[in-house]
Amino acid sequence: MSSASWHARIACGSEVGAGFLVSERHVLTCAHVVRGSGGAPVTVSFPHREDLGTVGAAVGAHGGWDGHGDDVGDLAVLELEHAVPVRPAEFAAPDDAYTEPRPRLLAYGFPKGYREGTLAEYRATAAQRIADEWVQLEAWSAHGQPLAPGFSGAAVALADSNRVVGMVSAATRASSGVRNGRMLPTSVMARYWPPLGDLVPTPGHQRAAKERLRALVDRAADTGAARDPERLYRDAVGPLGPPVPPEGFGSLWSAAWYVLSEVDDPDAVARLADRLAGLLEAPSAPAPPKPGALPAWSPILVEIDHSGAGDDQLLVEVSAYREGLRHPVGSHTLPAGHVRAYVQELVDDAFSHLAPGTDELLAFVLPRALLNWPVAQWECGADDPTPLGCSYPLVVTDRSRRKGGLRHRLARKWEHLDERHTTVLHRVECGTQEKPNKLRFRLRRDGADLAGFAAPPRADRAGPDADVTHFDVSLTAPVPVLLWPRTGCADPGHRSDTSCAGSDFLDRIAAHVEGRPPAELPRTILTLRETAEASDEPDTHWARDVQLLWDDPRCFPDAPAAHHRSPVA
Repeated sequence: MSSASWHARIACGSEVGAGFLVSERHVLTCAHVVRGSGGAPVTVSFPHREDLGTVGAAVGAHGGWDGHGDDVGDLAVLELEHAVPVRPAEFAAPDDAYTEPRPRLLAYGFPKGYREGTLAEYRATAAQRIADEWVQLEAWSAHGQPLAPGFSGAAVALADSNRVVGMVSAATRASSGVRNGRMLPTSVMARYWPPLGDLVPTPGHQRAAKERLRALVDRAADTGAARDPERLYRDAVGPLGPPVPPEGFGSLWSAAWYVLSEVDDPDAVARLADRLAGLLEAPSAPAPPKPGALPAWSPILVEIDHSGAGDDQLLVEVSAYREGLRHPVGSHTLPAGHVRAYVQELVDDAFSHLAPGTDELLAFVLPRALLNWPVAQWECGADDPTPLGCSYPLVVTDRSRRKGGLRHRLARKWEHLDERHTTVLHRVECGTQEKPNKLRFRLRRDGADLAGFAAPPRADRAGPDADVTHFDVSLTAPVPVLLWPRTGCADPGHRSDTSCAGSDFLDRIAAHVEGRPPAELPRTILTLRETAEASDEPDTHWARDVQLLWDDPRCFPDAPAAHHRSPVA
């Protein structure tokens, strides 16, 4: 390993981890090692090439790790500020880590006290993956260097060839003294960063066939051929082939890589390539509308959630989407009173990640109890008192709608909305006597795409023991777009046949939103907020406090869930 100059030390703020060079300008590491890159510089050094000094880097691609749940997608691709004269790492076939007898694997990390680095010896417990993401590692001996903080992102290489088979992502110490860890295999890493697929061997597939498939996937990325990767996969493997994995395929590339790395039938690659070539050559295969067509939104995502560190402590994460990839900007746990200033700073930074000339969309992902927060009224910054909601199209969405079957149904609804050019407002009046379950039936029967409420959702009814409300039903039906006034009626319990400020709001808002394409509503609400702010009495204008819940899942490609407590963090 002393000759392996491609080993890298990564520093980002107070975090120190490992990484490895895969091209003259790209280094792979764990996403959690550079989670502070929005507020701290990322530097890379090579312990076997001290003459190169420290090289600055930026996060160029990301596996989607966001610090929640399991640490899925814990991969970051660092782009060095200049090329380095170091020979990149070479890769073994993924299965070479699991041959019998199990080969010795080496990881080169930087635990506390070892600035120059040190080695840990491990082996794979089994070829079986945990949650289809990780391979378990076990210590080669009871007395060697254990995996510890500072090993995150280290290449896991075959001791006899220095060829890489994976990357250290986590480690645990059992009470019995057995030292285990987790490795992200290269076959999984390539799902998140397609260029890695060109470097990882895929035995059983000819190089020319692999290169042809990769080129066709690149050509098909912005066409209708990429719209249904599950169907293309089934066409390639046939009715007796391996089924589509439970999580499906997030992209055409992920389906193609699954065929290359997981399917034993070598003809499946040719069938998939032929099918793609036919679709690309067919004149009747137009490109689908881009997510959120009319316009094609470039979202900045502000995710706020309870941190678990105390009732007043919130976890805030900001990221930006560009060309379907999510770029983390920063994350921090802080008191609720400090959230506004932190968001103002990071949103401004997030704009540097958006493609020039695109239509920005500011989206706040909030827990249900905070959905009525006045985020549209927050100032743009200390030097700019303009409300965020008057500067950018700004929407909110419920955190629970970003996962599971609900998200899948939302995506289906938006596909149908692409074929429709108008919306109808389904009203939910103050004091309505309609039972929530009947409202659910009505919304589903009518295929409702927009629901308007005369009063805001109650923040005090969140929790597993709370009664289901009309608002809950609309969220889970699911209705793609919801509207309400943040203040609403002063007495929401009055009879529904009595006129009130909430009813007046619904009358007025209907005149502006009905008949418009759903994808354009963020821009419509922006115009209304600007009109209210410019009025003679902005504080009393009926549209000043309009809240828009809008989320087209295709605008926000799934970022795999992950957890904060990565053992090697």
